[in-house]
Amino acid sequence: MQPASDILTTRKPGRPVEGAPARVNLPDRAWVALLTVLGGAVLVVAAVIVCELWRLSAGALKHTGFFSFIAGMRWDVVRDAYGALPYIYGTLVTSFVALLIALPVSVGLALFLTEMSSPRVRSIVSFPIGLLAGIPSVVYGLWGLFVLVPLLRSKVEPALASALGFLPFFRGAPIGLGYLAAGIILAIMILPTITSIAIEVLRTVPLSLREAALALGATRWEAIRTAVLPYARAGILGATILGLGRALGETMAVTMVIGNSPTISASLFAPGYSLPAVIANEFAEASGELHTGALAALGLLLFAVTLVLNIAARILVRIATRGPARVAA
Repeated sequence: MQPASDILTTRKPGRPVEGAPARVNLPDRAWVALLTVLGGAVLVVAAVIVCELWRLSAGALKHTGFFSFIAGMRWDVVRDAYGALPYIYGTLVTSFVALLIALPVSVGLALFLTEMSSPRVRSIVSFPIGLLAGIPSVVYGLWGLFVLVPLLRSKVEPALASALGFLPFFRGAPIGLGYLAAGIILAIMILPTITSIAIEVLRTVPLSLREAALALGATRWEAIRTAVLPYARAGILGATILGLGRALGETMAVTMVIGNSPTISASLFAPGYSLPAVIANEFAEASGELHTGALAALGLLLFAVTLVLNIAARILVRIATRGPARVAA
């Protein structure tokens, strides 16, 4: 029988003896410290960007007024009158049109590749998706200017006006350049991002969920609708927000096809302007301090819009993750 003194001193492997000095693993601690510094550097860079934009835009915002700058409709460099509402409107409208087009196509393509297609088809279709993600935005802009815009002007917009002209979104002269062209270009650009992430999310769905649904007599589509999509909804929502983030910040392709007109119109056929486009077009020619400050304020506003959308996305992802279907899984 083991003596009582030995029982008292017996310890489990890996646990330090009371009173003994703790073992210090210097490489692990150095690695943790390095990762902490690198993670904090991201916040520092973001803070530096915000501070610099605020410093540059303080004069223009004081001259115009913060709320007048956001709600103003007039952008007149000669008279130092700056209003950002047309640019905010153009950015949000083109991004919304892009999501409206790209989201169902991306999710449908991801479902096809993960749930229905053969490995051979999957390998063939996955290649052009990755290729689209690597094309520079200026190439998209050139394609949109020389191919998409003439097609919209001659065929698509007249057909939409004829069929859906009773709606305010499809009224006006079919000029090709405008919100619709910019939205379609952005949809093509964000489609690879949403599709790739959605594919990875759908691959994490447990096979047992699909088998259980099929065993209960569900068809393949019913199994996808009742088992796969509810489990993956949080990840698909996150992929959508990442695509939206790229759509909000895209510059060159939108600048080439949106029409660059600082006006607000309900029609998708009308030309417009976006926050990144006006910064790219006017920053090189900005001579006055107020003009430069107004453009910096637009950059600060774009940063704020992106931040608000990311915060909203995190909240939506948490709500989706806590949903009943996910908890049941």
